[in-house]
Amino acid sequence: MKRGVLPLSIILIALFCCGAQASAPYDGGRFPQRENTTRIMSFNIQHGRGMDGKVNIERIGKVILEVNPEVVGLQEVDSMINRSGNTDIIRMLSEQTGMYASFGYSILFNGGKYGNGVLTREKPVAVRKINLPGAEEARSALIVELKKYIVVNTHLSLTEEERVESVKIITEAVKDFDKPVFLVGDLNATPDSAPIQLLKTDWQILSDPKQHSYPSNNPNVTIDYILGYTANGETYAKYKAEVVNDPIASDHRPVYVDIRLKTPADQVMRTIPYLQNPGCDEMTIMWLTNVPAQGWVEFGTDSTNLQPVKNFLEGVMVANNKIHRVHLTGLHPGTKYYYRVVSQEITRYSSYYKEFGDTVRTELKSFTTWSDKQRDFRVIVYNDLHSNMAMFNKLHSLVEQKPYDLVIFNGDCFDDVEVEADIVNRLNSYTPRIKSDEVPSIFIRGNHETRGEYSLQLWNYLERINGRSYGAFSLGDTRFVLLDCGEDKPDDHPVYYGMNDFTQHRIDQADFLKEELKSVAFRKAKRRILIHHIPIFGVRADSFSPCSDLWVPVLRKAPFDISLNGHTHRFRVIDTGQAGNGFPVIIGGGNREPDGTVMILEKKGERLTVEVINAAGKILLFRTI
Repeated sequence: MKRGVLPLSIILIALFCCGAQASAPYDGGRFPQRENTTRIMSFNIQHGRGMDGKVNIERIGKVILEVNPEVVGLQEVDSMINRSGNTDIIRMLSEQTGMYASFGYSILFNGGKYGNGVLTREKPVAVRKINLPGAEEARSALIVELKKYIVVNTHLSLTEEERVESVKIITEAVKDFDKPVFLVGDLNATPDSAPIQLLKTDWQILSDPKQHSYPSNNPNVTIDYILGYTANGETYAKYKAEVVNDPIASDHRPVYVDIRLKTPADQVMRTIPYLQNPGCDEMTIMWLTNVPAQGWVEFGTDSTNLQPVKNFLEGVMVANNKIHRVHLTGLHPGTKYYYRVVSQEITRYSSYYKEFGDTVRTELKSFTTWSDKQRDFRVIVYNDLHSNMAMFNKLHSLVEQKPYDLVIFNGDCFDDVEVEADIVNRLNSYTPRIKSDEVPSIFIRGNHETRGEYSLQLWNYLERINGRSYGAFSLGDTRFVLLDCGEDKPDDHPVYYGMNDFTQHRIDQADFLKEELKSVAFRKAKRRILIHHIPIFGVRADSFSPCSDLWVPVLRKAPFDISLNGHTHRFRVIDTGQAGNGFPVIIGGGNREPDGTVMILEKKGERLTVEVINAAGKILLFRTI
């Protein structure tokens, strides 16, 4: 049986943590680190005594902090021994680095203990010590299990025969683990020696044996290593292996490696697929992964004969990314297609060499393209959810029983976008509930989606309408026109710090409207629906209405059947002619009980209806248009 947790009953180690945990991987300083890599370090610290003869534990801690590893194995660690000032070295380093510390002594010495220590950013799952051969001096290995991997830290004997036996004992001790295992330490063995050659049978050397680590003032031999266990099928993509140029802190120079661990197959996908911006002959399929990957879509009209489609940009596959988008074109109208998305983790992506993790396929799903002959549809419209998922779930429970063809989020549904999680968390709330892997959705930007440090990244995660935040499309014989109003305050308002200017964006949309009203698709449509976030009709004279001056003259006589808006957080109906509008305007509610609303546009033959339901389940409006 594979095992992934060390037996707690034989933990013999002191485990403690002082202070905040060490910082996350960074991209700067002397030792920049790639995203999604794990940094492992080994350092024989000679009980803190440097080449200047001084015992300076803080100096050791500064080296560790500068390299900034996730885990570091330390050898020759004193605990309450006179030669190092009767200090608990591992505790001192834990306090200085903010890392969890584990200690396993090999011998009792001079009133204290001496052995191996491990510092980790995360709290270990379990820790244990195993004894190794050492006639002259007892030896041991400290095994520390973390959530995703295991580290074995050791300092081997000066006798080759004992080193060979130690290698066998360590390899036997880790053979049943179903996690990646790393061996770090001062092995007292050169790369061509028998112990290292034996290790290479089941282990991969990750550190660079060509970079010498001892003695630190003039290195001419390699005896410090970091290895990865491969006999259990694990692989390791190595991004960097270095010996730190520090000739003073200890008689050994520290070594470290950056590796990318293969992600378990069930953790590769970050979201389900979500269909975007559909049409009669096209569909965009998007999804996110937790790790850099290459992604493609397998699809076809026959579920048993799916063809792969990959996204290429000027001859190169768009890959090694976490946001995936495949635009299917040349589809047949009114046709059911089966598909699944495929993601293969890329653990190493270099100019002439690449390594891959697992290939993950989602469940088989389907979608049906629209058709010009389509007369019936049901469209769900949300506005001003402001990331209130309880409200969204309650509203959707009122409309999800009957099939629907499209979901439109009409602004302020993502709220202020400060960090990536603000986008991803909302996607992971919206997409499963609306069944976005089979029902397409369209997102219109509201004024709150323009705000926040991460707001400009929003469109990386969503598909625009023909590359713009506004546009038009036909669903059967009905034409939908979607607009992006921008912000709700003047561009020179102090809260924008001179960083907004929506004027040209609104002028461009006024010009777009003029062209759209003259288009064949608009003129031939049996029904015409306008949707935008901020109302432009019926606003108070003293209110700032950013788009009214530009758009109202174009829209006043435009033959729309209805306009759907939001923003005010107050349900309202402006009937035709009440505010100079040539069509009825329906404004949705807010995100609080019971004012939140969901709108349903339903067309059956020639009959088009609009229904508005609030969070209490009350039908506020049902009207035939």
